[in-house]
Amino acid sequence: MRSGKLVHETHVKVDGESFQVLVFCRDDGRHFAKTHLGGEDIIINDGVTLEDVLHVHEQVLPLAISTRKIRQQIKEEAYP
Repeated sequence: MRSGKLVHETHVKVDGESFQVLVFCRDDGRHFAKTHLGGEDIIINDGVTLEDVLHVHEQVLPLAISTRKIRQQIKEEAYP
């Protein structure tokens, strides 16, 4: 994804944990939000406006985090 200018920074709480959300504006005026979950694991979504990407990110982030926790639990059960 092309780089952009950082235009907004916030945090979203999921299950008591706080996750940083960075919102960038590309040269074409569209926006994208990015959250680093650890290592090379990054959640990115894009949209037309800052409000669009924040709304989607707030909906997607809890799902992304919960699926990663489930995946980790399965790995731990399969390979104790």
